[in-house]
Amino acid sequence: MTINDTTTPPVASAAGTWRLGDREINRIGFGAMRLTGMPWDARPRDRDTAIAVLRRAVELGVNHVDTAAFYFLPTRSANELISTALYPYRDDLVIATKVGPVRDGADGLAFAPYARPDQLRDQVEENIRQLGVDHLDVVNLRWGSGLGKEPGSVAEHVGALTELRDAGLLAHIGVSNVDAAQLAEAMAITPVAEVQNRYGLTERDDDDLVTLTGEHGIAFVPFFSMGAGVPGAVPGATAPADETEVAAVAEAHGVAPTQIRLAWTLHRGAHVLAIPGTGDLTHLEQNVAAGALRLTEADLARLDAVAPAA
Repeated sequence: MTINDTTTPPVASAAGTWRLGDREINRIGFGAMRLTGMPWDARPRDRDTAIAVLRRAVELGVNHVDTAAFYFLPTRSANELISTALYPYRDDLVIATKVGPVRDGADGLAFAPYARPDQLRDQVEENIRQLGVDHLDVVNLRWGSGLGKEPGSVAEHVGALTELRDAGLLAHIGVSNVDAAQLAEAMAITPVAEVQNRYGLTERDDDDLVTLTGEHGIAFVPFFSMGAGVPGAVPGATAPADETEVAAVAEAHGVAPTQIRLAWTLHRGAHVLAIPGTGDLTHLEQNVAAGALRLTEADLARLDAVAPAA
């Protein structure tokens, strides 16, 4: 399928839907991290544009927004932008957030010591306050203090979140930046609504986890799925050796390479959700339009050859 009709706006429902907890959402969502400007370069985005992007996303059918209280710059906060742009929230809008890391705000994504289980309530309540809600739809335990997975038991932290759920502060629990053993540990304590890990066409260490979550009916929500090869998208990221293959598939469909990366991710399974982030209206429409792309078996084989499964 080629997306070349600029007269018809894209719609998020084109990628299909998934039941996240007790809520039906479109598989194309929105990640709020980029709204403020990227934290490692500390250059804030225009506030009015960020608000316009959020409102346009909802107009296009996006009803799943991913955020965190630690998405901020000195003059911008993702949660505040969301509440300003979208409150009062539509009944079908699901807002997922993350707790665990504690940013000191001094150096990009650098985190202060990781939160103890008894500190998670303060973080949950801070997200509630910033978003202007009485409870949170989905709270992910974002494990570790960096971008790479870290060892350790998640049991006490997941247990603390179940207590907060039972107290009515949140509806569903997810985990982020975890391995299969940590997911199993969480599943033994509570139903897990989603796993949110770094994953994409050229970063496929979690292929087995994508399969595992699908088998258990758990949403898999990759972050930085379009990051490799996009300057400034991910700190330290480098372009894959055969980026020309992605570009060739994109040219055949009449779309941007980032849209092909996003479409490939969605093709990994009906339970795979997308939360591409942007502070640009044109890129927003491209991201949503990628949900309508249908890659052929030949396309998928060509793309898989760029970075074979781990």
